[in-house]
Amino acid sequence: MSQTLEVDVAIIGAGTAGMAAYEQVSKQTDRVVVIDVGPWGTTCARVGCMPSKLLIAAAHAAHAVAQARAFGIEAGAPRVDGQAVMARVRAERDRYVASVLKIVDGWPPSHRVTGRARFVDDHTLAIDVAEMGAPTRIHAARIVIATGASPVRPPDWCQAIGKRLVTHEEVFDWPTLPASVAVVGAGPLGLELAQALHRLQVRVRLYDAKNRVGTLSSPALQAQCREIFGEGLPLTLGAGNLQVDRDGDAVRVRSAGSSAAEERFELLLAAVGRTPNVQALSLCHTSLPLDDDGVPVFDRHSMQVGSMPIFIAGDAAADWPVLHEAADEGRFAGAAAAAFPRVQKHTRRTRMQVVFSAPQLATVGQGFEALTQAGVDFEVGRVSYADQGRAQVMAVNQGALEVYGEPGTGRLLGAEMVGPGAEHIAHLLAWSVARGDTVQQMLSYPFYHPTIEEGLRTALRDLRQALQLGPQPNELDCGPGS
Repeated sequence: MSQTLEVDVAIIGAGTAGMAAYEQVSKQTDRVVVIDVGPWGTTCARVGCMPSKLLIAAAHAAHAVAQARAFGIEAGAPRVDGQAVMARVRAERDRYVASVLKIVDGWPPSHRVTGRARFVDDHTLAIDVAEMGAPTRIHAARIVIATGASPVRPPDWCQAIGKRLVTHEEVFDWPTLPASVAVVGAGPLGLELAQALHRLQVRVRLYDAKNRVGTLSSPALQAQCREIFGEGLPLTLGAGNLQVDRDGDAVRVRSAGSSAAEERFELLLAAVGRTPNVQALSLCHTSLPLDDDGVPVFDRHSMQVGSMPIFIAGDAAADWPVLHEAADEGRFAGAAAAAFPRVQKHTRRTRMQVVFSAPQLATVGQGFEALTQAGVDFEVGRVSYADQGRAQVMAVNQGALEVYGEPGTGRLLGAEMVGPGAEHIAHLLAWSVARGDTVQQMLSYPFYHPTIEEGLRTALRDLRQALQLGPQPNELDCGPGS
């Protein structure tokens, strides 16, 4: 028998964005429901940020042992116990998931519906595969779409190699490390996982259709990325015509015109992008404006779709797929849904992206490509970490930093970096961009010696010269290697 539930707000999806939206809505009304097909728990905790960093941490430990001789320490070759590595990854991952589920379990049971939601009209959701006793339809005055995204699984590869094709969503449930993996896609996820597996003694080759590694758009920094990662990781770029098939129990990967024309692997890990989970929502039954990919068109400062009482947040919005942005979008969408028709617009945070490779990558504010495409006049300040003092001390002296400044005002516009400690320097730069700091103001801040951050000071000095600004009064120089 059909059972319809009447609510003020329905939130589809219980990930980071959905949970943040619920927090806002539940402050204003008790007539709210969160619908999730399950398993409950965020992408970050289950298959994203946290388990990937656990695998990377293990890889760093193995690499540190392997590199100990550079410091005069004889530690012997590391022996990687794949079962033990993955046991720790799963155990810690499960702990993070449990902490998320503890929050969800604290919600009133009437606010949680397990099932797959699809639109019947602008205000009505049908719930498929619902639990016994759950409503089969929900009529909501306002709706928040927070359904997340899923990794792309190329259909021809699925057909050719079946279960030998995996994505990051399967990696963290492995009982042990495989002997060999082809990783396709040299973006953030592919680069992180390929390097981590390689350092954990898995035979790996990283493929990408483009001639780029990672996220940086500066031609000079991208060239460094290709050189740095190509030295420590089997890498095949420009592999746009990749052919994949089965060869007995192996996956055969062929890339014409490369030095690795044909190679066999136990598995193929596809890291070729993520698609917003909107196709199963039956948006065709709504009057929502959609873009060419079928994603609702929205205002990124309110997360409202058109002028309707429908909002979208998180990876489903396909705007800037990082956790803190998903949380912000969820809060904006939830607050707007609760207060509708009074919809407030919010200032978005300075953009910041970090890739946890070694060396790390970071982009802050407006990167080289974004500034160039927008026709913005800017100058560049640079520093190389090849001879930066603290980087040399730690034997991590690779990479470079570029900072971008606005002529006339001297204001910092953004930065790109490949190098040590990029995750920390990215925060300093993001805060400065958000404040509207000028190069002169940034140079007036303290820089401790000897630190990696002194490299930032060198880049800022170079930018100051490019901008033709005067010297900083009473500025001290700690000498070479700073």
